[in-house]
Amino acid sequence: MRSRAYPAPVTKVLVVDDDFMVAKLHSRYVSAMDGFTVAGVAHSGAEALRAAEAIRPDLVLLDVYLPDMDGIDVLRELRAAEERDPSRTRVDALFITAARDAEIVRAALRAGALHYLIKPFNRAALAEQLTHVAALRARLDDLGEARQEDVDQIFGARPPGSRELPKGLAAHTAELVERTLRAHPEGLSAAECAERAGSLSRVSARRYLEFFTETGRARVSLRYGGTGRPERQYRWTS
Repeated sequence: MRSRAYPAPVTKVLVVDDDFMVAKLHSRYVSAMDGFTVAGVAHSGAEALRAAEAIRPDLVLLDVYLPDMDGIDVLRELRAAEERDPSRTRVDALFITAARDAEIVRAALRAGALHYLIKPFNRAALAEQLTHVAALRARLDDLGEARQEDVDQIFGARPPGSRELPKGLAAHTAELVERTLRAHPEGLSAAECAERAGSLSRVSARRYLEFFTETGRARVSLRYGGTGRPERQYRWTS
C-alpha cells in the first residue's frame, strides 16, 4: 500500500546508480511512495552532477561505485556548488551501495549524507528511509526557532514523543504517526490514522497513539456514532 502521510510538497528524487536495472528498480520503489517523484536518473558521476544542476533535486539516492568518480566525491561536488551559490536549494543525500568499508561509511557521513543503506535490501527498508527523510524535512519546514528538544529529535538523540520509546516501538514509525496526527487537527481514530499513514495496522497505530497520549503529546476523547461503542479519537496537543 502506498504511503499517504506526505502528499505535499513533493520531494524530487535523483536516482544515481551505474547499473541500469538497479536504477530502474530503485526508481520504481521511489515512485511507489506518495510525496516522492523520480525527477531524474543518472549512471555516472558526471551525469549525476549535470542532472542535479538541471533539475535541482531535493534528495539524491547515490551509489558509491560509479564508473568515473565515486559517489562521495559527487556529494562533495554538490556541496561545493551549494557553497558557491547560497540561493541554491541544499540537496539531501541517501547512499545506497554495496560498499561496506567503515572508512567509506565515515566519509559519506562527513560529506553530509543523511543515511547509508547497504545493498542488498528490500523495498520496506528504502521506504522506511524515505519516510524518515520526509518526516525530517517536514519537521524542519515547520520550525521557526528550534528548541533543544527539536534539535535532539532531528539529530537522533531522542525519538519523537518522548526521551525514550518503549520496547517494541520504532522511532521512524513514531515520526510517521506524529506527522499524520499533526496533519489532521480535527482528530483521528486509530483506524483513520492507520489508513492515512498507509503502512500501519489499526492495532499498531493505536499503540503509538496511546503512547503519545500517555506522554502528554496527544489527547483522547470519545466520538459517539449512531450505533455501537464510542470510538477513541486522538488529537495532537504540542
